[in-house]
Amino acid sequence: MTPVLRRPFRVGLVQMSCSPDPAENLEKAAVKVREAAKAGAQIICLQELFRSQYFCRKEDAGLFDLAEPIPGESTAVMAKLAKEHNVVIVASLFEKRAEGLYHNTAAILDADGEMLGIYRKMHIPDDPLYYEKFYFTPGDLGFKVWDTKYGRIGVLVCWDQWFPEGARLTAMQGANILFYPTAIGWHPEEKAEYGPRQLDAWQTIQRSHAIANGIYVAAVNRVGFEQGPDDAGLEFWGNSFLADPQGQVLAQASSDREEILVHECDPREMDTVRRNWPFFRDRRIDHYGDLTKRWLD
Repeated sequence: MTPVLRRPFRVGLVQMSCSPDPAENLEKAAVKVREAAKAGAQIICLQELFRSQYFCRKEDAGLFDLAEPIPGESTAVMAKLAKEHNVVIVASLFEKRAEGLYHNTAAILDADGEMLGIYRKMHIPDDPLYYEKFYFTPGDLGFKVWDTKYGRIGVLVCWDQWFPEGARLTAMQGANILFYPTAIGWHPEEKAEYGPRQLDAWQTIQRSHAIANGIYVAAVNRVGFEQGPDDAGLEFWGNSFLADPQGQVLAQASSDREEILVHECDPREMDTVRRNWPFFRDRRIDHYGDLTKRWLD
């Protein structure tokens, strides 16, 4: 790989609500990208599956019609925006790879509009109102990084954010920042009792990735209440945020409003932190082989 860029860059995190109309959501995302670019963002990340409402609340084969090829319509729109505004864009999409084969995929567009590559979500959840295993084949590309115009970035998606292995393997490839496009929220009947601790756990685990790897971490979540005719719905809790290499939250959005966060990241800060917290130096790689096992009986 080429040397990691060391100059500061500005990230833009787009937190928005989604309507049932994919075309409307694509246009809204385009407007938000323009707004983020105008505010000075250089690397702009959209939330998970921004073209639709979160359809995994139920198992319905008809919803596979929401998927699209990559490259396709959405990447064409994003590539044009990237080139027009000289920005990098991370766009999370429902990928139709072949008949009967679908992925939860992030496309990475460089500032010249070129698609640098894709990341396919590796960890697929299966929980009440999060029936993703019905829709998505687990990713088969591994954990990756891309050298963009402004810095080397890693991208993982939502449920991936709970697994330290993915963050570590991405950071070990020299990423300056980890982006997590996300769709996470509260079950209405659980919010009062469990809501605060769920949100705190979500932020804490990602801040821990920043600390353990001495790296910037950005989580980009959707916002708003989404409900169908036959489900209780989900209240997406927003709270998109950026953490620095010591896990300090540099910017954070609200839980109930559309917002665009723009903040600078300085890769040189990573070096400063890692010199004082040399976790990579002290890793005992000669004793971690058992991590590839499911369980130690």
